[in-house]
Amino acid sequence: MNNNKARFVWIPLLLAVAIVGGILIGRFFSIQNPFGGSAQYDKIESLLQCIEQQYVDTVNRDDLIENVMPKILGELDPHSAYIPAKDLESVNEELEGSFSGIGIQFNILNDTVNVVSVIPGGPSEKVGILAGDRIVAINDSAFVGEGISNESVMKNLKGPKDSVVKLTIVRKTAKKPLTYEVTRGDIPVNSIDVAFMLDDRAGYIKVSKFGRTTYDEFINALSKLNNEGARSFIIDLRGNSGGLMDIPINMANELLPANRLIVYAEGRAFEREDAISNGTGTFQEAPLIVLTDEWSASSSEIFAGAIQDNDRGLIVGRRTFGKGLVQQQIPFRDGSAIRLTVARYYTPSGRCIQKQYELGKADDYGMDIVNRYKHGEFFNADSIKQNKELVYHTVNGREVYGGGGIMPDIFVPRDTTGYTSYFNNVINEGTLYQYAFDFTDKNRDRLSKAKDLDDLMPMIEGNSLLNSFVQYAAQKGIRPRPVYINISRKLIINTLQAYIARNILGEEAFYKLLLRDDETLRKAQEVLADEKSYNRLLSGQPTESTK
Repeated sequence: MNNNKARFVWIPLLLAVAIVGGILIGRFFSIQNPFGGSAQYDKIESLLQCIEQQYVDTVNRDDLIENVMPKILGELDPHSAYIPAKDLESVNEELEGSFSGIGIQFNILNDTVNVVSVIPGGPSEKVGILAGDRIVAINDSAFVGEGISNESVMKNLKGPKDSVVKLTIVRKTAKKPLTYEVTRGDIPVNSIDVAFMLDDRAGYIKVSKFGRTTYDEFINALSKLNNEGARSFIIDLRGNSGGLMDIPINMANELLPANRLIVYAEGRAFEREDAISNGTGTFQEAPLIVLTDEWSASSSEIFAGAIQDNDRGLIVGRRTFGKGLVQQQIPFRDGSAIRLTVARYYTPSGRCIQKQYELGKADDYGMDIVNRYKHGEFFNADSIKQNKELVYHTVNGREVYGGGGIMPDIFVPRDTTGYTSYFNNVINEGTLYQYAFDFTDKNRDRLSKAKDLDDLMPMIEGNSLLNSFVQYAAQKGIRPRPVYINISRKLIINTLQAYIARNILGEEAFYKLLLRDDETLRKAQEVLADEKSYNRLLSGQPTESTK
């Protein structure tokens, strides 16, 4: 343990890395072949030399290597990957917790960069940029038209800390374009979207990924909710595909009593290492529920598995993704890196939740979620195929299974109430989001007077909002379908109100509205409110499913 907190100490694999690097990349990375002058290393190097010296056309050796690296790793498991130097920074920065930029959230509408919100205290707010502004030029070069994309915007707005970028802004209340010089600064990348009270006892925490700052954010969220009266917690990991491996371990340590196994990992060249709770956690007693779905993966499964196997809380929702492989990021001197699978991790009961895969068949592996959907497992727990031979037991003796994700203690099917072809069209075309932004922009002065949802909701009354939206969508080419619109009525209104609330009041208001009719969250609240039911399930008695 380090700094009196649970830490998972991954054993260095420098020798193995050197061997793998030597075999794969050869002389390009100036790594001496540890096997001497024998066959396979020489074959790769000889092939490159033959191509350089004798191939009919001139080719670039570096380009060949860049193209072949993904193919080599593609012959391994589905999660080993090559990251080119040009992509490494963007791949890493979300997990690192910050980057240098100007501090805005934006979208691209009508071939123009629209400022959706300005991060409080960030560089843009300091110079006076406002939500609703349009960026039409960057460093005196026009920046509008069909060619702009999220990637090109990020490339131009991000940059070294303390560097300056010049923006030309069009604002509805200004007669002519405005010019701002923004000094880039560190912009936090939050991994906990919101933490708020659901009622007078239950606190809700939405964790979107496991990055460098997630543990600190988690502790702050728990403390905030505790101060607001929370006596139980719901931690939402739905859609959380994972991230850094030590973060869920430290989070679980805050919730578990001393000397509880959190997770362990081992591999062919990776000696087993255990992560064990040290008893210093400050939230070891409060009732706890973790929400999962089919997109909860990797670090999410480590956390959920530790909670479930130790009978510390209940898992509610749907079966998780099933990723139980550990990747080690290995950098190369040209700025690129590989993420190589070096071990499997196992939950405290001993189960590996990694689903089956075949080497080199990543496409088949990727179809697993689609196949699960076709088999009906998102809608019926009885459709879930688990390997009953891989049976394990929690601390209280409950049966759990390995080999394919973590099965929730309480299954809640995917809710498709209100889904129609009309709703799917307006979602897929981005029309709901576009309308919400346009509505906010046109009514910003009026809406900005709202201090909270109680103030805002009368301004965005559902019926008038729906009628206006249907006309807007029709102008965008989506034909009104009265029957389907009526079926989707509540869903459309709820989504529109949530988007508008986010534009005016922020993430907490967005989630409070978006989750109003969330069946999984509702079930979790019901279980927490029924102490006997909660304790009965944890004690090892039969689990339930919602129908």
